[in-house]
Amino acid sequence: MKRKTQRNRGTKEQGAPSEAQPILDQRGREIQPYGTLVYYPIDVNEKAKIENVAALNQLLSDTMALRDMYKKHHWQVSGPTFYQLHLLFDKHYEEQVRLMDLIAERVQTLGGIAVAMPHDVAEMTRIERPPRGREQVPVQLSRLIEAHTQVIKQARAAARLAVKNGDDTTNNLLTSDVLPANEMQVWFLSEHLVDTPLVKAR
Repeated sequence: MKRKTQRNRGTKEQGAPSEAQPILDQRGREIQPYGTLVYYPIDVNEKAKIENVAALNQLLSDTMALRDMYKKHHWQVSGPTFYQLHLLFDKHYEEQVRLMDLIAERVQTLGGIAVAMPHDVAEMTRIERPPRGREQVPVQLSRLIEAHTQVIKQARAAARLAVKNGDDTTNNLLTSDVLPANEMQVWFLSEHLVDTPLVKAR
């Protein structure tokens, strides 16, 4: 008996059952435009949600830029402290990834859309863009500290806004997770810029 063949959606091949063929190359309209909210009954008013989502997305874009700067320096660090900083930068990178996820999920919980793609982050972030090439270790450290300072300022402002808006959960995220982690990382980085003698005291 001759096998029956058929043309399938999403492919030019013939012979496979239509139920097994993935439907490829799909595009469609956005189901929620950026800057809009969907409603979840979490007892935060719409005005507060809009303001808090905007503040969190700014913080998110800066956190993502900081995260990527850590990976850049992890790859490009050099000199006598290479090993220690190579490990430290990667540790801080992973901690920023965790914070990034918490911030993005809070944006979505409020009904907003979390900024996600690199080109959008590049447009939004307030963190100074480093050069593509390698820089000296003190400059790498200084850039990271300055980026943290930007994130900390943004987080404090967003936390105050959350209190004003009666959004305790957002405030808790910022004061219990984002701020302590960034402050701790500033301390760790700053201690590497102290000009301390290694062998003989001055």
